[in-house]
Amino acid sequence: MMKIINPEKCVVFFDFDNTISTCDVFDNMLPRFSQDDLWIDLEEKWKDGKIGSRACLEGQLKGLSITRQSLDDYLAGIKIDPYFKVIVKALAAREVKTFVLSDNFDYILKRILHLNGIKNLKIYSNKLLMSKNELVPRFPYSSRKCQICAHCKTKNLLANVNKDSIIIYIGDGRSDICPSKYADIVFAKDELLDFFKAKNLTCFSYKNLKDVYEYFKRSF
Repeated sequence: MMKIINPEKCVVFFDFDNTISTCDVFDNMLPRFSQDDLWIDLEEKWKDGKIGSRACLEGQLKGLSITRQSLDDYLAGIKIDPYFKVIVKALAAREVKTFVLSDNFDYILKRILHLNGIKNLKIYSNKLLMSKNELVPRFPYSSRKCQICAHCKTKNLLANVNKDSIIIYIGDGRSDICPSKYADIVFAKDELLDFFKAKNLTCFSYKNLKDVYEYFKRSF
């Protein structure tokens, strides 16, 4: 029998790319808007652990040629998992604290969520400024102690929980590995799932957010 969870103690954290969105929004921008192929070399260096995501993102952004209008047009075509909105509504009805933690950028996330009618979610991410046809990044949540991620998701996760919290984390990628270690319940796929399997750690495998919603429906 599945254990019933007290929603009053739950704090839920969602990754964004490939979790809420059905693709990696930033990665898909690169072949479309990059002026050259230098972004590929940066991506390979990041995958090989030679550089962190901040250095990768900064370099890739410099290679983009994009206007606000072309960015907005691109973002308008991004699809999100249809069950995300259902989950957000269900969690709000139970007054469950819900956050988005992303190594993407605030303008991109907020634009997509707004276009999908999702409001009032607390988002922690990197910042993005538009200067003429250049995207200028800011990294207010980076960590001096760790250079792996541009946004230290762990820091913002721990800042929003207490010792009695039941922490639920839903993610898929490398930037989700560290914060998910602090969670009581983890939903994982792709690279995050591979990590949990390799370490023999407990998690729930999911294909899409319908799986997560079904779990919440049974557990709350």
